[in-house]
Amino acid sequence: MAAPFEKVFIPNRGEIALRILRACKEMGIATIVGHSSADTNSMATRLADESVCLGPPPPTQSYLNIPAILTAARLAGADAIHPGIGFLAENADFARIVKEHEIAFIGPEPEQIQALGDKITAKRIAHEAGLTTVPGSKDPLKSEAEAADLAKSMGYPVLIKATAGGGGRGMQIVNSPDDLERALAMAKQEAGAAFGNDSVYMEKFLGHPRHIEVQIIADKHGKIAHLGERECSIQRRHQKLIEEAPSPVLTPEDRKKLGEQTAKAVASLGYVGVGTVEFLYDQDTAYFIEMNTRLQVEHTVTEMITGIDLVAEQIRVAAGYPLSFDQSDVRFTGHAIECRINAEDPHTMMPSPGTIKNYHAPGGFGVRFDSHLYSSYTIPPYYDSLIGKLITHGHDRAQAIERMQRALAECVIDGIATNLEFYHTLLADEEFLSADFDVNWYAKKYMS
Repeated sequence: MAAPFEKVFIPNRGEIALRILRACKEMGIATIVGHSSADTNSMATRLADESVCLGPPPPTQSYLNIPAILTAARLAGADAIHPGIGFLAENADFARIVKEHEIAFIGPEPEQIQALGDKITAKRIAHEAGLTTVPGSKDPLKSEAEAADLAKSMGYPVLIKATAGGGGRGMQIVNSPDDLERALAMAKQEAGAAFGNDSVYMEKFLGHPRHIEVQIIADKHGKIAHLGERECSIQRRHQKLIEEAPSPVLTPEDRKKLGEQTAKAVASLGYVGVGTVEFLYDQDTAYFIEMNTRLQVEHTVTEMITGIDLVAEQIRVAAGYPLSFDQSDVRFTGHAIECRINAEDPHTMMPSPGTIKNYHAPGGFGVRFDSHLYSSYTIPPYYDSLIGKLITHGHDRAQAIERMQRALAECVIDGIATNLEFYHTLLADEEFLSADFDVNWYAKKYMS
């Protein structure tokens, strides 16, 4: 079969740029990596067929510089752009401009990105599509008085969240009326700084939920499939630390029901591409919270238990090809777990950029390490501290954890501080081993 595209432009960096590049190479697609001057010597630029400097290190002058990206892509002769994760991956304007320049955007339609990128709109769409939503405001909060009335009617505690973006930014828990004014101001300030949009809304705060998300993928021919769920409840300040698939609390019947409900809801939107529908799971009820219209960092654990290359399927779908499998073909085999390896001080959690002196990637049966590191590589101080994703697979959860403990012990990253030590402690915790946790567990046990 002919390659879906001739040349794919990748305006991204780190392990995800490398992940996309590898998928393209296996599909016979030439690659061009657009990078900042800080990433000139990255592994992605070394392995790409071509590389183009987009601008100086600040993201606004390089990875978020739409005119520079479009100019570079056109001059390089790219017929598709894969935005990766972060940066412009969920920017509807970028997707729209790419299409206007007659270049394929490897992602959903701009209208879908825009509608689902706004939390209020996404929540309304999900409700209309038949998914259960967390009780809360139907529109952005207009005043403190409105927020006070709504909080009183729902009962404290409540959660104030940004209508745009995610990752815990613009999110504040309000435990009492006395905290409302401060929390509302802080949420709006954080949201405005992070997303250029200070609109916020309110939801009832669920006390002990788990964070469970369902992976879906749909083509342009009306075919859609779900690839099961991921458990993402181990979080620090709303940032995921460990992800695993499947969730240790869902039965096969629960999994089938949630997957089918999610796929049906997404299909009703005419959605095309990969997407992740996120839920808070509390007392056997899955409450929709948002949908990410892009590839997720943790897509790897889904790949490990299904054997499906999500990036390759994403590229094929964007080119108009049908999915290479049906729902009936999807099989869940064993258990997979991922630890996000960051360049950060394990005690203060402060970023730790610097030069890698010695590097050894763990290996062996059932071990995968997605990373852009190499010896003598200098980690720049301008970007996210994620430097790798360590994934292990076993016939059950216990074996996947045992392999992760072994792989962590094998991993050598000298010259900078990392959070490897932190995972040794966490994976030995009896409550983690017994899957007795929720989204608040880590904060209560390790940050109080």
